[in-house]
Order: sequence, then structure tokens, then C-alpha cells
Amino acid sequence: MRGLASGGIGAMHRLALHTGVVDAIDRHVDVLKVHLPYHESDHVLGIAYNVLCGGTCLQDIELRRQDEVYLDALGAQRIPDPTTAGDFCRRFDEGAIEALQTAINETRLRVWQAQPAAFFEDAIIDADGTLAETTGQCKEGMDIAYTGAWGYHPLVVSLANTQEPLYLVNRSGNRPSAEGAAERFDQARTLCRDAGFRRITFRGDTDFSQTHHLDRWDTDGVRFVFGYDARANVIREADALPAHAWRPLVRRPRYEVRTEPRHRPANVKEATIVARGFKNLRLEAEAVAAFPYQPTACGKTYRMVVVRKNISVEQGDQRLFDEIRYFFYLTNDAETAPADIVFLANDRCNQENLIDQLKHGVGAIRMPVDTLLSNWAYMVMAALAWTLKAWFALRLPETGRWATRYAAEKAAVVRMEFKAFLHAFMLLPVHVVRTSRRILFRLLAWNPWQAVFLRGVDQLHQPL
Repeated sequence: MRGLASGGIGAMHRLALHTGVVDAIDRHVDVLKVHLPYHESDHVLGIAYNVLCGGTCLQDIELRRQDEVYLDALGAQRIPDPTTAGDFCRRFDEGAIEALQTAINETRLRVWQAQPAAFFEDAIIDADGTLAETTGQCKEGMDIAYTGAWGYHPLVVSLANTQEPLYLVNRSGNRPSAEGAAERFDQARTLCRDAGFRRITFRGDTDFSQTHHLDRWDTDGVRFVFGYDARANVIREADALPAHAWRPLVRRPRYEVRTEPRHRPANVKEATIVARGFKNLRLEAEAVAAFPYQPTACGKTYRMVVVRKNISVEQGDQRLFDEIRYFFYLTNDAETAPADIVFLANDRCNQENLIDQLKHGVGAIRMPVDTLLSNWAYMVMAALAWTLKAWFALRLPETGRWATRYAAEKAAVVRMEFKAFLHAFMLLPVHVVRTSRRILFRLLAWNPWQAVFLRGVDQLHQPL
């Protein structure tokens, strides 16, 4: 009679109290004139908790609101309904949204400061834009994107070390991908410096080369690795390099075989391409080199790392000709080997996985409200669910007799997809007993992550 399917919500609420994000939100965000019966943190956490319980839209909040056991698990008498939650999002202006992100990042600093010394070696900050298509016709701020789709174009600035979204910015659908990125890079740099990171690295694709800001960042001691467009002048520089300047680029294996290598199955796709006489591009070899380069907007000379790909153009089973393609990366790192610079730049693609999780796992970029600012506010609140997931992973201990295994489990939870996290740590059937002095959760089922979950809950009873 007192069962709850999403038993992990008790641990997430304990985590919110443990880290102080509840007090931080109430202290920084001021959008309600009267706090009867709700405070700003009640609305924000109500949206985040709905996502953590498997909710996919604002209407799912009604399921939590009508669940007496869910309310007992949070120690609450009531929570805001979906209509009130939507109205709360519409109360935000840009200043209030920035205040909400400040409150979350202030809490983030406290969570980071509890990490071991190796955590602060290098803060790798990624930035990218993503299109959020919508079928609505009356949403203020929406516009047509370069793909022809209507919607918004959010900017995501994240910490690659923990896959945490540091700053989210909602923009009209027709805005350039890198618009406003430099200012958010500066904010992320300040945040990571305050946390105590010893080195800071900026990464971005070719749209984020940010040449007008490179001199300032280099003077400030920031390392950067940005993709650079293959323009005619840099292609001429690469063609002019002597043969001895090039080194073969050997890619790292995707994974390590722990047992024995298995026989690779037949490539059905390639066989179909050959049989039907389609044009096929096959990568034959890669080489890497570097040369000094000064962008027009810069007063300093930096290092341009170039990858040369030798591509065989084939049709059916006949080889037509070879094609050379260049990929460029601009950096101020003069010490790291060119191949390692390429691998560092390619690792930025992992941010695409984070954006996909925010889109389809968390549902933070579904744009359910009616204006650009209200959808921006919802985006930040829903993304807090992913942030709480990251904080729970960071609070897991990695010391003691089983330190090696604990560290591996902690890293696995940090990398875990949101759906997997829900099934491992959130959708736990429990029996909830609410007494006058405490709320007791009795686990009713077992899963392979239960030991990690209980270890994390024990850690939440220790001071941060």
C-alpha cells in the first residue's frame, strides 16, 4: 500500500539538500512575489525531479502530484501542478535565468572541491550549438534554421571531464552557432579557476575558432584547440610542407579486447555498394604535420596542426582516383605532439553524446513552453536532473581497500547514459515509511548497482 516505483528520488532529494543547491536557488532567484506555499526551489526541483522519475513532459508532474507516497518520500504536503510549473517558467527574464545558473554553479564549486587533487589537473571546456526543432507556430523567438527547420538554436558549454553542462543559452533558430560563445567561455574559465583547476583548455569545432579572442586567452594562460576551416591559404601552406614534415597518424584502438579477438563478420553494406556500382570513398592513409600560422584577427603566431587524409574514390570494384582532404586545428600548445593535438580535438565529439542526452534522455531541449526565455528557463531546470546525476557520481567515494574498483564504478556512473541511470539508481521499487522524525525507504528489489547506490547514500550523510 505504501510502494513507490521511483525509490531513488529520496537519494536525489538528499543530494540536493546535501550540496546546498536548495538554499542557493532560494538565495539567488527571485521571481515570486509571495512564497505561499512554494519557494523558487520547489518549482525548480519539481521539474528536475519529474525528469529523474522518468517524466517526459510537464504534464507528467500531475502523476507525481497525485502520488501520496511520492509526496511522503519528499516530506512534502503538495507540489506545484503542471500549469503552475509552466507559469513559473514564463516569469523568468534573462537576469533571473542567469541567477539560476549562478546558483547551480555556486553549488557545483562545492561538489568539485570535494574531489581528489588529480581532478584539478586540466579543465577541458567544450562549446557547441544544436538545433531544437519545434512544430509550434506561435512560439515567440523561434525562427527558420539553415536546415530549413523551424525552432531554436541553443548553445551548450560543458565540462568534458564530468560531462556537466556549465552554461545553457537559448537563441533564435537563425542565429550562428558560435554567437555568444566567447562570453560563455570566459564565464566557464572564471568558474574553473575559482574551483582550483591548474590548467584550462577550450575546444570547439570550425565554427568556434574565435580568432578575435585568441590573443587575450593566450595571454591569460588558457590553452585552446579549435577546428579551422580548410581555406585556400591554409591549404597552400599544407601543400608547401616538405615530405619529411609529415608523420603517419596512427589512430588509437576503439577498445581493448579482454578475451580473444573474434572473427569480423562480412561487411554487408560495402558488398551492396560494390554490387550496385555506387561511388565509395575509402580512407587509405592519414598523416599529420604542423606549421606556424597567424590568423588575420590575431597579433600572435600560433600552431596549425593539419591532418592529410588520402581517400580512394571507387565505383563498384574499380578505383577511379585518389583525393586529398585536409583538416586543420589551431592551437597555442607548442609542446604536445601533433598527433595528440588531433586526438584531443577529436575527443570533443563526446560532447555530441551529452547534447543527445540533454535532448532525448533528459528532454531539456524539447521547448515545451511558449517563449524563448521561458523555454530557456525550462532548459536550465530540466538539465539540473542531469547535473544531479553527475553530482551523485562525483560524491561516490574512491578510497579504501577497494579503491581501484570504486574509482572504476565512479567513472562508469559519470559516463552512464540517462536511461541507464534511471534504471540503475532511480526506478527502484521501495516501501516508504514516514514517521514523525524520519522517512524510511525499504528496497524491495535488487540490481547490480545496488551496492554503489547504497555507498553513495552513505556518503550523503557525511558533511560536504
